[in-house]
Amino acid sequence: MDPGLMLSGRLTTQVAFDAEVLVPDGYGGQDRSWNEAFRARAQIRYQSGREAVEAGGLTGTASFKVRIRRQDAVDALTTDYRMRDLNEDLVFNIREIDRVTDRKFVWLVVENGVAV
Repeated sequence: MDPGLMLSGRLTTQVAFDAEVLVPDGYGGQDRSWNEAFRARAQIRYQSGREAVEAGGLTGTASFKVRIRRQDAVDALTTDYRMRDLNEDLVFNIREIDRVTDRKFVWLVVENGVAV
């Protein structure tokens, strides 16, 4: 059996990738909005977490490794996109994209708990 097929059974989380768009705010400026670019099945694994004091308060961030199957839409993916976990209703910043290590999958490092 193809090892890639065995691993694809672990892609249990539905995620969406959103591209940032600027929309006129009606006052001559622009507001930031997000348009869903594509969806994929993913495997998400906790990598690390940290806490920091910002603006007098304690903030925590968590970093995760994400594996998605390679597809045409992934070629346009950049760190300017954001990822949403549709199962848990969480939003992540994309910090790294690894298209080189694996021929069948793309690995991402994402982070939540920070402003997107």
